[in-house]
Amino acid sequence: MRLVRQPPTNNQTRVVVITADAEFEQLVRATFGASGQIDLRVIPGTLTGGGDKIDVDGVTVVVVDLDLNHTGELHALERLTNRTGSWPPVVVVTQGFDANVARAMVQMRVADFLVKPVSPVELVRTCARVAKGPANAESADAQIYTFLPAVGGAGVTTLAIQTALLLLSSGPRGRSSSCLVDLDFQHGTCADYLDLEPRLDLSEIEQCPERLDRQLLEVMTSYHASGLAVIAAPNRPAEMRSFNPDMVTRLLDLVSSHFDHVVIDMPRTWFSWTDAVLLGSNRLFVISELTVPGLRQAKQLVTAIRERLDQGPQPEVIVNRFEERMFSPGLKKHDVVHALGKDFIAAVPNNYRLVREAIDRGVPLEEIKPGNKITQQLKKLIATPVTKSETAPATATTAGTKNFNLSLAR
Repeated sequence: MRLVRQPPTNNQTRVVVITADAEFEQLVRATFGASGQIDLRVIPGTLTGGGDKIDVDGVTVVVVDLDLNHTGELHALERLTNRTGSWPPVVVVTQGFDANVARAMVQMRVADFLVKPVSPVELVRTCARVAKGPANAESADAQIYTFLPAVGGAGVTTLAIQTALLLLSSGPRGRSSSCLVDLDFQHGTCADYLDLEPRLDLSEIEQCPERLDRQLLEVMTSYHASGLAVIAAPNRPAEMRSFNPDMVTRLLDLVSSHFDHVVIDMPRTWFSWTDAVLLGSNRLFVISELTVPGLRQAKQLVTAIRERLDQGPQPEVIVNRFEERMFSPGLKKHDVVHALGKDFIAAVPNNYRLVREAIDRGVPLEEIKPGNKITQQLKKLIATPVTKSETAPATATTAGTKNFNLSLAR
Protein backbone atom coordinates (compact mmCIF):
# COMPACT_ATOMS: atom_id res chain seq x y z
CA MET A 1 0.00 0.00 0.00
CA ARG A 2 1.35 3.40 -0.93
CA LEU A 3 0.61 6.19 1.51
CA VAL A 4 0.36 9.82 0.46
CA ARG A 5 2.61 11.70 2.86
CA GLN A 6 1.11 14.58 4.75
CA PRO A 7 2.77 17.94 5.50
CA PRO A 8 4.43 18.16 8.92
CA THR A 9 1.98 18.88 11.71
CA ASN A 10 4.31 21.20 13.65
CA ASN A 11 4.85 24.89 12.96
CA GLN A 12 8.45 24.47 11.85
CA THR A 13 8.96 24.75 8.09
CA ARG A 14 12.07 22.94 6.86
CA VAL A 15 13.41 23.97 3.46
CA VAL A 16 16.34 22.20 1.83
CA VAL A 17 18.04 23.94 -1.11
CA ILE A 18 20.76 22.42 -3.26
CA THR A 19 22.61 24.83 -5.53
CA ALA A 20 26.02 25.45 -7.05
CA ASP A 21 25.11 29.06 -7.91
CA ALA A 22 26.54 31.49 -5.34
CA GLU A 23 24.16 34.27 -6.41
CA PHE A 24 21.09 32.04 -6.07
CA GLU A 25 22.34 30.79 -2.70
CA GLN A 26 22.59 34.40 -1.50
CA LEU A 27 19.03 35.06 -2.67
CA VAL A 28 17.76 31.96 -0.85
CA ARG A 29 19.49 32.87 2.39
CA ALA A 30 18.15 36.41 2.22
CA THR A 31 14.63 35.15 1.43
CA PHE A 32 14.28 32.39 4.03
CA GLY A 33 17.06 33.05 6.52
CA ALA A 34 15.39 35.99 8.26
CA SER A 35 12.34 34.00 9.34
CA GLY A 36 12.50 32.27 12.69
CA GLN A 37 9.82 29.80 11.58
CA ILE A 38 11.89 28.49 8.67
CA ASP A 39 14.66 25.97 9.19
CA LEU A 40 16.82 26.51 6.08
CA ARG A 41 19.51 24.10 4.98
CA VAL A 42 21.60 24.95 1.92
CA ILE A 43 23.63 22.18 0.28
CA PRO A 44 26.31 23.61 -2.00
CA GLY A 45 27.02 21.81 -5.26
CA THR A 46 25.12 20.08 -8.03
CA LEU A 47 22.34 17.56 -7.61
CA THR A 48 24.53 14.92 -9.24
CA GLY A 49 27.15 15.42 -6.57
CA GLY A 50 24.95 15.65 -3.49
CA GLY A 51 21.38 14.68 -4.32
CA ASP A 52 21.64 11.09 -3.11
CA LYS A 53 22.79 12.33 0.32
CA ILE A 54 19.85 14.66 0.98
CA ASP A 55 17.99 13.63 4.13
CA VAL A 56 14.34 14.41 3.32
CA ASP A 57 12.76 13.12 6.52
CA GLY A 58 10.73 15.91 8.11
CA VAL A 59 11.49 18.30 5.25
CA THR A 60 8.67 20.56 4.01
CA VAL A 61 10.06 21.54 0.59
CA VAL A 62 13.13 20.61 -1.44
CA VAL A 63 14.38 23.29 -3.87
CA VAL A 64 16.75 22.02 -6.56
CA ASP A 65 18.83 24.44 -8.61
CA LEU A 66 19.21 22.14 -11.62
CA ASP A 67 22.38 22.72 -13.62
CA LEU A 68 21.64 21.24 -17.03
CA ASN A 69 25.24 21.83 -18.13
CA HIS A 70 26.21 18.92 -15.90
CA THR A 71 25.61 15.46 -17.35
CA GLY A 72 23.43 13.31 -15.17
CA GLU A 73 21.42 16.05 -13.45
CA LEU A 74 18.08 14.77 -14.78
CA HIS A 75 18.91 11.21 -13.72
CA ALA A 76 19.85 12.50 -10.28
CA LEU A 77 16.54 14.40 -10.14
CA GLU A 78 14.65 11.23 -11.05
CA ARG A 79 16.38 9.32 -8.28
CA LEU A 80 15.45 12.07 -5.84
CA THR A 81 11.76 12.12 -6.83
CA ASN A 82 11.60 8.33 -6.71
CA ARG A 83 13.02 8.51 -3.20
CA THR A 84 10.75 11.29 -1.94
CA GLY A 85 7.54 9.82 -3.37
CA SER A 86 4.51 11.94 -2.49
CA TRP A 87 6.29 14.06 0.14
CA PRO A 88 8.18 16.34 0.40
CA PRO A 89 7.40 18.25 -2.80
CA VAL A 90 10.33 19.11 -5.06
CA VAL A 91 10.61 22.55 -6.71
CA VAL A 92 13.14 22.85 -9.54
CA VAL A 93 14.87 26.06 -10.64
CA THR A 94 16.59 26.16 -14.06
CA GLN A 95 18.61 28.67 -16.07
CA GLY A 96 16.17 28.68 -18.98
CA PHE A 97 13.01 27.06 -20.27
CA ASP A 98 13.38 23.82 -22.21
CA ALA A 99 10.22 22.01 -23.34
CA ASN A 100 11.83 18.56 -23.22
CA VAL A 101 13.22 19.13 -19.73
CA ALA A 102 9.87 20.50 -18.56
CA ARG A 103 8.10 17.42 -19.91
CA ALA A 104 10.59 15.15 -18.14
CA MET A 105 10.00 16.99 -14.85
CA VAL A 106 6.24 16.60 -15.20
CA GLN A 107 6.74 12.86 -15.68
CA MET A 108 8.87 12.79 -12.54
CA ARG A 109 6.01 14.52 -10.67
CA VAL A 110 8.05 17.58 -9.75
CA ALA A 111 5.72 19.90 -7.80
CA ASP A 112 6.70 23.04 -9.74
CA PHE A 113 9.59 24.61 -11.63
CA LEU A 114 10.85 28.17 -11.95
CA VAL A 115 13.13 29.86 -14.47
CA LYS A 116 15.91 32.22 -13.40
CA PRO A 117 16.01 35.04 -12.55
CA VAL A 118 13.68 34.13 -9.68
CA SER A 119 12.26 36.87 -7.48
CA PRO A 120 12.11 36.28 -3.71
CA VAL A 121 8.31 36.74 -3.73
CA GLU A 122 7.88 34.18 -6.50
CA LEU A 123 10.08 31.65 -4.69
CA VAL A 124 8.22 32.08 -1.38
CA ARG A 125 4.78 31.81 -3.01
CA THR A 126 5.75 28.69 -4.93
CA CYS A 127 7.17 26.95 -1.86
CA ALA A 128 4.14 27.94 0.23
CA ARG A 129 1.72 26.62 -2.37
CA VAL A 130 3.34 23.21 -2.84
CA ALA A 131 3.91 22.85 0.92
CA LYS A 132 0.16 22.86 1.53
CA GLY A 133 0.01 19.37 0.06
CA PRO A 134 -2.97 17.93 -1.79
CA ALA A 135 -6.32 19.02 -0.42
CA ASN A 136 -8.04 16.34 1.60
CA ALA A 137 -5.21 13.95 0.80
CA GLU A 138 -6.13 10.33 1.40
CA SER A 139 -4.18 7.15 1.40
CA ALA A 140 -3.57 5.72 -2.02
CA ASP A 141 -2.65 2.12 -2.62
CA ALA A 142 0.45 0.99 -4.39
CA GLN A 143 -0.54 -1.79 -6.75
CA ILE A 144 1.26 -5.02 -5.83
CA TYR A 145 1.70 -7.70 -8.52
CA THR A 146 3.20 -10.96 -7.24
CA PHE A 147 4.52 -13.74 -9.50
CA LEU A 148 4.75 -17.20 -7.92
CA PRO A 149 6.12 -20.24 -9.80
CA ALA A 150 4.16 -23.49 -9.78
CA VAL A 151 7.08 -25.38 -11.34
CA GLY A 152 10.76 -24.67 -11.82
CA GLY A 153 11.87 -22.97 -15.01
CA ALA A 154 8.43 -21.62 -15.90
CA GLY A 155 9.79 -18.19 -16.89
CA VAL A 156 8.55 -16.27 -13.85
CA THR A 157 11.42 -13.77 -13.88
CA THR A 158 10.89 -12.85 -17.53
CA LEU A 159 7.18 -12.24 -16.97
CA ALA A 160 7.82 -10.22 -13.79
CA ILE A 161 10.42 -8.02 -15.50
CA GLN A 162 8.30 -7.34 -18.58
CA THR A 163 5.26 -6.57 -16.41
CA ALA A 164 7.28 -4.10 -14.32
CA LEU A 165 8.56 -2.38 -17.47
CA LEU A 166 5.03 -2.11 -18.86
CA LEU A 167 3.73 -0.66 -15.59
CA LEU A 168 6.51 1.92 -15.71
CA SER A 169 4.88 3.51 -18.76
CA SER A 170 1.27 3.03 -17.69
CA GLY A 171 0.73 6.33 -15.87
CA PRO A 172 -1.68 9.03 -17.05
CA ARG A 173 1.22 10.99 -18.54
CA GLY A 174 2.94 7.94 -19.91
CA ARG A 175 5.10 7.33 -16.81
CA SER A 176 4.67 6.06 -13.27
CA SER A 177 7.08 4.83 -10.63
CA SER A 178 7.60 1.07 -10.63
CA CYS A 179 9.83 -1.19 -8.58
CA LEU A 180 10.79 -4.80 -9.23
CA VAL A 181 11.60 -6.77 -6.07
CA ASP A 182 13.45 -10.09 -6.33
CA LEU A 183 12.68 -12.13 -3.22
CA ASP A 184 14.47 -15.25 -4.46
CA PHE A 185 17.52 -14.62 -2.29
CA GLN A 186 19.13 -17.93 -3.20
CA HIS A 187 18.76 -18.11 -6.99
CA GLY A 188 17.26 -14.75 -8.04
CA THR A 189 18.15 -13.57 -11.55
CA CYS A 190 16.27 -10.27 -11.98
CA ALA A 191 19.47 -8.21 -11.79
CA ASP A 192 21.28 -10.56 -14.16
CA TYR A 193 18.46 -10.41 -16.71
CA LEU A 194 18.64 -6.60 -16.67
CA ASP A 195 22.46 -6.47 -16.56
CA LEU A 196 22.46 -4.67 -13.21
CA GLU A 197 24.52 -4.94 -10.06
CA PRO A 198 22.39 -6.34 -7.19
CA ARG A 199 22.79 -3.86 -4.33
CA LEU A 200 20.53 -5.17 -1.56
CA ASP A 201 22.84 -6.02 1.33
CA LEU A 202 20.90 -8.50 3.45
CA SER A 203 23.61 -8.79 6.09
CA GLU A 204 23.35 -5.04 6.66
CA ILE A 205 19.67 -5.10 7.62
CA GLU A 206 18.72 -8.65 8.65
CA GLN A 207 19.67 -8.34 12.31
CA CYS A 208 18.17 -4.88 12.65
CA PRO A 209 15.37 -4.37 10.07
CA GLU A 210 14.38 -1.02 11.57
CA ARG A 211 17.67 0.39 10.26
CA LEU A 212 16.23 0.20 6.76
CA ASP A 213 14.92 3.66 5.98
CA ARG A 214 14.26 5.60 2.81
CA GLN A 215 17.85 6.74 2.43
CA LEU A 216 19.36 3.28 2.95
CA LEU A 217 16.79 1.78 0.59
CA GLU A 218 17.87 4.23 -2.12
CA VAL A 219 21.49 3.16 -1.65
CA MET A 220 20.46 -0.47 -2.04
CA THR A 221 18.33 0.13 -5.15
CA SER A 222 19.60 -0.46 -8.67
CA TYR A 223 18.15 1.46 -11.61
CA HIS A 224 17.70 0.18 -15.14
CA ALA A 225 18.22 2.56 -18.06
CA SER A 226 14.42 2.61 -18.51
CA GLY A 227 14.00 4.13 -15.03
CA LEU A 228 12.81 0.87 -13.45
CA ALA A 229 13.92 0.51 -9.83
CA VAL A 230 15.19 -2.97 -8.96
CA ILE A 231 15.62 -4.39 -5.45
CA ALA A 232 17.79 -7.50 -5.66
CA ALA A 233 20.45 -9.15 -3.50
CA PRO A 234 23.54 -11.03 -4.66
CA ASN A 235 22.81 -14.75 -5.06
CA ARG A 236 23.52 -17.21 -2.27
CA PRO A 237 23.41 -20.52 -4.20
CA ALA A 238 25.15 -22.55 -1.49
CA GLU A 239 23.15 -21.11 1.41
CA MET A 240 19.68 -22.57 1.84
CA ARG A 241 18.01 -20.79 4.72
CA SER A 242 15.15 -18.47 5.46
CA PHE A 243 15.57 -14.84 6.41
CA ASN A 244 14.13 -12.73 9.18
CA PRO A 245 10.43 -12.22 8.31
CA ASP A 246 10.56 -8.74 9.86
CA MET A 247 13.30 -7.81 7.38
CA VAL A 248 11.20 -8.88 4.40
CA THR A 249 8.03 -7.13 5.57
CA ARG A 250 9.98 -3.98 6.49
CA LEU A 251 11.55 -3.96 3.03
CA LEU A 252 8.19 -4.34 1.28
CA ASP A 253 6.53 -1.78 3.56
CA LEU A 254 9.11 0.78 2.55
CA VAL A 255 9.06 -0.09 -1.14
CA SER A 256 5.27 -0.03 -1.36
CA SER A 257 5.14 3.42 0.23
CA HIS A 258 7.38 4.96 -2.42
CA PHE A 259 6.19 3.50 -5.72
CA ASP A 260 2.96 3.42 -7.71
CA HIS A 261 3.53 -0.19 -8.75
CA VAL A 262 5.50 -2.99 -7.11
CA VAL A 263 6.20 -6.27 -8.93
CA ILE A 264 7.49 -9.16 -6.81
CA ASP A 265 9.40 -12.16 -8.17
CA MET A 266 8.84 -14.94 -5.62
CA PRO A 267 10.88 -18.10 -4.99
CA ARG A 268 9.16 -21.43 -5.38
CA THR A 269 9.99 -22.44 -1.79
CA TRP A 270 7.44 -21.37 0.82
CA PHE A 271 9.10 -19.42 3.64
CA SER A 272 7.82 -18.03 6.94
CA TRP A 273 7.28 -14.62 5.28
CA THR A 274 5.50 -15.92 2.16
CA ASP A 275 2.04 -15.63 3.73
CA ALA A 276 2.51 -11.94 4.47
CA VAL A 277 3.75 -11.20 0.94
CA LEU A 278 0.81 -12.96 -0.71
CA LEU A 279 -1.72 -11.36 1.62
CA GLY A 280 -0.30 -7.93 0.84
CA SER A 281 -0.65 -8.41 -2.92
CA ASN A 282 -3.36 -6.96 -5.12
CA ARG A 283 -2.91 -9.59 -7.80
CA LEU A 284 -1.28 -12.98 -7.42
CA PHE A 285 -0.13 -14.75 -10.59
CA VAL A 286 0.75 -18.44 -10.42
CA ILE A 287 3.01 -19.29 -13.37
CA SER A 288 2.93 -22.74 -14.96
CA GLU A 289 3.98 -24.37 -18.23
CA LEU A 290 2.06 -26.33 -20.84
CA THR A 291 2.69 -29.81 -19.49
CA VAL A 292 0.48 -32.23 -17.59
CA PRO A 293 2.72 -32.10 -14.45
CA GLY A 294 2.88 -28.30 -14.72
CA LEU A 295 -0.91 -27.91 -14.83
CA ARG A 296 -1.34 -30.44 -12.05
CA GLN A 297 1.10 -28.61 -9.77
CA ALA A 298 -0.49 -25.26 -10.59
CA LYS A 299 -3.87 -26.65 -9.55
CA GLN A 300 -2.43 -28.05 -6.36
CA LEU A 301 -0.70 -24.75 -5.53
CA VAL A 302 -3.88 -22.74 -6.10
CA THR A 303 -5.80 -25.11 -3.82
CA ALA A 304 -3.13 -24.83 -1.12
CA ILE A 305 -3.14 -21.02 -1.32
CA ARG A 306 -6.92 -20.90 -0.94
CA GLU A 307 -6.86 -23.24 2.03
CA ARG A 308 -4.02 -21.37 3.72
CA LEU A 309 -4.92 -17.79 2.82
CA ASP A 310 -8.66 -17.86 2.33
CA GLN A 311 -8.90 -14.08 2.80
CA GLY A 312 -6.05 -13.19 0.44
CA PRO A 313 -6.09 -12.30 -3.27
CA GLN A 314 -7.48 -14.85 -5.68
CA PRO A 315 -4.63 -16.72 -7.41
CA GLU A 316 -4.69 -16.43 -11.22
CA VAL A 317 -2.86 -19.02 -13.30
CA ILE A 318 -0.78 -17.96 -16.30
CA VAL A 319 0.45 -20.67 -18.65
CA ASN A 320 3.74 -19.45 -20.05
CA ARG A 321 5.40 -20.41 -23.36
CA PHE A 322 2.08 -21.53 -24.76
CA GLU A 323 2.16 -23.20 -28.18
CA GLU A 324 -0.74 -24.87 -29.92
CA ARG A 325 -0.51 -26.29 -33.42
CA MET A 326 -3.66 -27.33 -35.21
CA PHE A 327 -2.63 -30.77 -36.38
CA SER A 328 0.06 -31.67 -33.87
CA PRO A 329 -0.29 -33.82 -30.75
CA GLY A 330 -0.05 -32.33 -27.29
CA LEU A 331 -2.17 -30.25 -24.94
CA LYS A 332 -4.67 -27.79 -26.37
CA LYS A 333 -6.13 -24.68 -24.83
CA HIS A 334 -9.38 -26.44 -24.01
CA ASP A 335 -7.32 -28.97 -22.00
CA VAL A 336 -5.89 -26.10 -19.95
CA VAL A 337 -9.36 -24.66 -19.37
CA HIS A 338 -10.66 -28.07 -18.37
CA ALA A 339 -7.77 -28.62 -15.92
CA LEU A 340 -7.72 -25.17 -14.31
CA GLY A 341 -11.26 -23.88 -14.75
CA LYS A 342 -11.85 -20.27 -13.71
CA ASP A 343 -8.35 -20.04 -12.20
CA PHE A 344 -6.85 -19.91 -15.70
CA ILE A 345 -6.39 -16.26 -16.66
CA ALA A 346 -4.06 -16.16 -19.68
CA ALA A 347 -1.72 -18.05 -21.99
CA VAL A 348 1.50 -16.22 -22.84
CA PRO A 349 2.80 -17.26 -26.27
CA ASN A 350 6.22 -18.83 -26.72
CA ASN A 351 8.99 -16.88 -28.43
CA TYR A 352 12.18 -18.37 -27.08
CA ARG A 353 14.50 -16.58 -29.50
CA LEU A 354 13.12 -13.13 -28.60
CA VAL A 355 13.25 -13.78 -24.85
CA ARG A 356 16.78 -15.18 -25.03
CA GLU A 357 18.04 -12.12 -26.92
CA ALA A 358 16.37 -9.77 -24.40
CA ILE A 359 18.00 -11.64 -21.50
CA ASP A 360 21.44 -11.68 -23.10
CA ARG A 361 21.28 -7.95 -23.84
CA GLY A 362 19.53 -6.91 -20.63
CA VAL A 363 16.83 -4.95 -22.47
CA PRO A 364 13.00 -5.06 -22.64
CA LEU A 365 11.33 -7.27 -25.23
CA GLU A 366 9.72 -4.19 -26.77
CA GLU A 367 13.12 -2.71 -27.53
CA ILE A 368 13.97 -5.71 -29.69
CA LYS A 369 10.57 -6.30 -31.26
CA PRO A 370 7.90 -3.64 -30.67
CA GLY A 371 4.37 -5.00 -30.47
CA ASN A 372 5.48 -8.59 -29.85
CA LYS A 373 2.81 -11.04 -28.72
CA ILE A 374 4.27 -11.59 -25.25
CA THR A 375 4.06 -7.96 -24.18
CA GLN A 376 0.68 -7.59 -25.87
CA GLN A 377 -0.68 -10.40 -23.71
CA LEU A 378 0.85 -8.90 -20.57
CA LYS A 379 -0.69 -5.51 -21.43
CA LYS A 380 -4.12 -7.16 -21.44
CA LEU A 381 -3.42 -8.66 -18.03
CA ILE A 382 -2.38 -5.43 -16.31
CA ALA A 383 -5.20 -3.51 -17.99
CA THR A 384 -7.63 -5.39 -15.74
CA PRO A 385 -8.60 -3.17 -12.78
CA VAL A 386 -6.79 -4.09 -9.60
CA THR A 387 -8.96 -4.59 -6.55
CA LYS A 388 -8.42 -5.94 -3.09
CA SER A 389 -10.72 -8.59 -1.69
CA GLU A 390 -13.55 -7.09 0.33
CA THR A 391 -12.82 -9.66 2.98
CA ALA A 392 -9.08 -8.93 3.07
CA PRO A 393 -7.74 -8.92 6.62
CA ALA A 394 -7.38 -5.55 8.26
CA THR A 395 -3.90 -4.29 8.83
CA ALA A 396 -2.65 -3.23 12.23
CA THR A 397 -4.06 0.03 13.51
CA THR A 398 -0.73 1.74 13.98
CA ALA A 399 -0.53 4.93 11.89
CA GLY A 400 1.43 4.40 8.69
CA THR A 401 1.00 0.62 8.68
CA LYS A 402 0.92 -0.78 5.16
CA ASN A 403 -0.12 -3.99 3.36
CA PHE A 404 2.79 -6.13 4.43
CA ASN A 405 2.69 -5.32 8.14
CA LEU A 406 0.51 -8.31 8.84
CA SER A 407 0.65 -11.07 11.39
CA LEU A 408 2.89 -13.90 10.21
CA ALA A 409 1.40 -16.37 12.68
CA ARG A 410 -1.35 -17.99 10.67
